[in-house]
Amino acid sequence: MLIANPRGGYHFLTGISPFSSGVVADPGFEVVHATLGAHLPWREGFELIDAHLCKFGRERQALCAIELRCTTPYSMGGFIGFNAGYVELVRSWDLYVDDHNPLARTNVAPAHNPPAEPVLHAFSYTAETDDDAPTTFVVSGAGEIPEATLDDNAIIRKGETGPEAMREKAGHVAATMGSRLAAMGASWDLVTTTDVYTVFMHEDLLEDAVIPSMGPATRHGLRWYRSRPPVHDLDFEMDVRGIRHEITI
Repeated sequence: MLIANPRGGYHFLTGISPFSSGVVADPGFEVVHATLGAHLPWREGFELIDAHLCKFGRERQALCAIELRCTTPYSMGGFIGFNAGYVELVRSWDLYVDDHNPLARTNVAPAHNPPAEPVLHAFSYTAETDDDAPTTFVVSGAGEIPEATLDDNAIIRKGETGPEAMREKAGHVAATMGSRLAAMGASWDLVTTTDVYTVFMHEDLLEDAVIPSMGPATRHGLRWYRSRPPVHDLDFEMDVRGIRHEITI
């Protein structure tokens, strides 16, 4: 379900308590994507976000997406535990819309040079623009598990990482990206960035399971991060976005 967040200048696709499934800017606004030049512990990262938004005259409610990096994949219980502290902070910023967390999110564990603690990698926020500006959006990261589920028994081909299993996992995730785009009123032809997160990059995995879904978005290529999804036993994750302005701070 797509829900309006008029204080933030965007709509969001409902997800689960810790994050939404994606955000799309309202007419007169665009989503700006900001990558940190150096990672910060995630709570300090929120302080940086606050200062950045203030500098550009935007309220906290303009924040619409968060990208985190964790030290290693959590157990499902550990992931739920981390999310409790994260949700507490998001609520303290008065960002919830009724009982819904509007922020999109990706949270992955780098395979190389992982951080010593959970850190902020990037964030997105809305800024004013022309009413007829192109649609901009962020789709949250998703792994090979049914939507709105935090049950590790529901993981597709759990414990299997061979070529056939990974194609099934990747195909499911690519389809999830497509269904979220459609639910947000967007499409692959508006996607400017496609990110893939896995350590099991078998030959032809992307060609067989992901690229056929992308259609015109393939002109922008794909970015592969050798990273794990945030929950142990998940093996493939993707996120996508359609952005006009990318900055580094």
